Amino acid sequence: MSVLGSLDMYNIPRVCKECGGVMVFKGVGEYHCEDCGAVDYDDYGKVRCYIEANKGATAAQIEQAIGVSQRTVRRLLKDGRIEITEGSKVFLRCELCGKQIRSGQYCPDCEIKVHRNLEEKQREMLHKATQGFGLEQKSEEGQRRFMRDN
Repeated sequence: MSVLGSLDMYNIPRVCKECGGVMVFKGVGEYHCEDCGAVDYDDYGKVRCYIEANKGATAAQIEQAIGVSQRTVRRLLKDGRIEITEGSKVFLRCELCGKQIRSGQYCPDCEIKVHRNLEEKQREMLHKATQGFGLEQKSEEGQRRFMRDN
């Protein structure tokens, strides 16, 4: 899923509910109308505000209180935008090793492995893409790089 695709699922306010003006992003899920100054929030902003006021709230409690679905709350957790509070009995599991985590998809150790694998694949693709174009390094030992006109 693209970054833009994942942002669309968070119900970003684009038009002001008060005056129909354009909503401008101000940060951390908050949007302001450029015409009347009304404030609105996307799903992330709503969840963030709610859990700041209600630490330890469950996904079900969040859904019931502010109307953001449990599925969206889980997506926010997997995206690493929010995390489960310390000492909670609820947790996520690393998708590779199964270790308990508070947010994201992988534990720190597996996160490193995933990124190293991606970097290695990118290096291999770059190497394959440059083969045959004369970009391979050739030894120039003992050869002049510049010729001087006399």
